[in-house]
Amino acid sequence: MKRLSPLPHAEWDTEALGALAPGHPLPPSNALGLFAQHPELAKAFLTFNRYLLTASTLPKRTRELAILRVAWRRRCRYEWAQHLLIARRAGVTDEEIDEVRAGAPTLLNRAVDELETESRLSDATYQELAAELDGRRLMDLVFTVGSYGLLAAAFNTFEVELDPGLPEENFNFPE
Repeated sequence: MKRLSPLPHAEWDTEALGALAPGHPLPPSNALGLFAQHPELAKAFLTFNRYLLTASTLPKRTRELAILRVAWRRRCRYEWAQHLLIARRAGVTDEEIDEVRAGAPTLLNRAVDELETESRLSDATYQELAAELDGRRLMDLVFTVGSYGLLAAAFNTFEVELDPGLPEENFNFPE
């Protein structure tokens, strides 16, 4: 059965999708093309997502490592490929990317895994995070993990394909 296809770039409601980058033209993207199918949802969600990407109190590296862990756990090829590029621009190393993939026992991996599995942080993980992050950063972390889990579910459900030229680098799951 054919899944919901991204709307062609020429048919986008630029006002609704402009919530992601007000005042800036948006390039063609399969993810935004999916959102273009539902302008009201796009405007609401992309306004929130813009906050997570541009105004969140989380350090960019922390944000991107958390998003990569969500993408890896949920086997979301599109989210992984997009955020691998963003993570590298934020200074995330190949070693850290390998730790995300392997589920290394880092504090951030553990936090994402707990949020994804239990929908909460254990007392021990919360205490460790609270020693490094203030209340606003803790909130931004939880909302980032939740938001990118939602995006992964949407991208996987609607089988959003990688954009042309976007590498599928290092997205092989062990059997």
